[in-house]
Parts: sequence; C-alpha cells; structure tokens
Amino acid sequence: DRHGRSSTIVTSQVPVEEWHAVIGSPTLADAILDRLVHNAHRIELSGESMRRITARRATTTETLDAREPS
Repeated sequence: DRHGRSSTIVTSQVPVEEWHAVIGSPTLADAILDRLVHNAHRIELSGESMRRITARRATTTETLDAREPS
C-alpha cells in the first residue's frame, strides 16, 4: 500500500545477510526482503555502540564522583 507513496524506515541490529535465518521461512524472507530492499537506501553503521560509550562515561563519572570528598 505504501509503495511509491511514502517512505519506510527499518532499523535492525541483524545484518541483512542474516535475515533469512532469523525470519526462518525462505519464501517469507524472500518476499519481505524483496519489498524492503528494492529501491532502498541502505546505511550500514560501524563502530562501537553509543550505548556502550554512554555507559562507560557514566561509570567513569560515578567513579570520579565517589572519589571526591563531600
């Protein structure tokens, strides 16, 4: 229904190459991927997770705060 009319944004932590295995049914996976990947703009991010970076910063801040005298 949305084809050619609206944009759809799909995000996943699973690489597209592994979607067949995750979806399970080869026929269903082919149908889904055909509709999503055709005319798609794919942006693959690399690098460390922002959640890990933020968690590390929070832990460092808590450690520094604990060392400061009250």
